[in-house]
Amino acid sequence: MSIFHSLYKGLQDACYVWRREMQHIVRDEGVLIFFIVVPLVYPLLYSWIYNNETVHEVPVAVVDNSHTALSRQFIRMCDATADVRVAYYAQDLEEAKSLVSRQLVRGIYLIPSDFEQNVNRMEQSVVSVYCDMSLMLAYKAIFQTAQMVSMQLGTELQAKLGGKYTAREEAIAARPLDYADVPVFNPAGGYGSFILPGVLILILQQTLVLGIGLSAGTAREENRYGNLIPVGNPHYGHTLPIVLGKCMCYLMVYAVMGAWLVAAVPRLFHFPQLATWQQLLGLLFPYTLACIFFGMVVSCLVRYRENVMLLMVFVSVPLLFLTGISWPQSNIPGYWQGVSWLFPSTFGARAYVRLNSMGATMSDVAMEYWSLWLQAGAYFALACAVYRFQLHHARRHAIDCP
Repeated sequence: MSIFHSLYKGLQDACYVWRREMQHIVRDEGVLIFFIVVPLVYPLLYSWIYNNETVHEVPVAVVDNSHTALSRQFIRMCDATADVRVAYYAQDLEEAKSLVSRQLVRGIYLIPSDFEQNVNRMEQSVVSVYCDMSLMLAYKAIFQTAQMVSMQLGTELQAKLGGKYTAREEAIAARPLDYADVPVFNPAGGYGSFILPGVLILILQQTLVLGIGLSAGTAREENRYGNLIPVGNPHYGHTLPIVLGKCMCYLMVYAVMGAWLVAAVPRLFHFPQLATWQQLLGLLFPYTLACIFFGMVVSCLVRYRENVMLLMVFVSVPLLFLTGISWPQSNIPGYWQGVSWLFPSTFGARAYVRLNSMGATMSDVAMEYWSLWLQAGAYFALACAVYRFQLHHARRHAIDCP
């Protein structure tokens, strides 16, 4: 009978902690911002900025030293593409560089004076491409446009010199081995579909840790002993109900926020969405638990409210790189990969991208899935340990300093 009474008492204490933590969240504007406003607004802002996916009509300057029919044809073909717009004709390279330095154009096409002459002599002619490398998307558009137009123009010249009688013979002679360009996992070939799925998962972790840390900092500032555990409240007498009560509160909030981040936002902005709701739920549950217990452990290191913001904002960009989404995982040094295993976002982002963007199954992401459960268990045990220390510390101070 005492066992059932203890279980009932523990459940009652956990529910009390859950209710009190929910009241603190509702009353604290800073926690509400990180728990509600940021997860709602940030994904929309990022997705809206990158909604175009690719850049178009990138302005370029042309230095045409040839002034021939062939050079003008090359320029017209470049200007006719969707990615490049010929905005200026410069007299020389120095003038074109001045346009780039003033950010009026993003690149330069330099056509040499012997451009058509070399072609008529059956020699190779070269068009120099100068790009502003500060924006990789603009560089890609300028360089690939010049490459595509050069290949197309070369094919046409080769067909004219081939002496074939039909268009089909000319096409085979100009390009005996053709290829089909089929983009896999990113049909639009855009930046948003490539990077934003990993960012959404990282936002879930960062906002959750920030909110928990902010709440803990407030509790520590208000407690005269500087502890997270209130002194003298009978419902805060044992560690496990405290940890479980707080976990229930955060899990209830982020069941909604997580569904918004991983299911609603990709659908709103037409990102690849291949995972079923069962797969997303199966991944999101251990990931959210791991983030909650990780945030509770981090919150014990926070003495003031502002500290957690400085800490988590500082590590946001490194954590995005460590996921292997924006930077190849194979190029990350081994010791940094070991560091990345400490954060739930590493396994969560990798599993989510493979499930939702690549059409993987749960068996394909089994390693990431079980790693999240391992992290959840490890951080749960660590959270219980640090809260037990806080509880012991609070009791000792209450005895010493009545």
